[in-house]
Amino acid sequence: MATPPDQQPVQPYGQPPTIIINNNNSAAASAAAVIGGVGLRRRRQSLWAHFWLLMLTAGIGNVFYAVHVSRWNRDRGL
Repeated sequence: MATPPDQQPVQPYGQPPTIIINNNNSAAASAAAVIGGVGLRRRRQSLWAHFWLLMLTAGIGNVFYAVHVSRWNRDRGL
């Protein structure tokens, strides 16, 4: 069936479907934030841990400790 050039073709369906985008990062973060009714707290860097690591490992331990704490927070979405 041909349509005249001044008319648009008739679509066999109504409106286009609604697109829903789920943001998995925020869903995972909110799900991880409360476990067992107690909210997880962001792990902080300890001044005393850094001080003793500086004294005992010449600063190399500070790097490993900082990476450990940062990874712990990132894995839990905090």
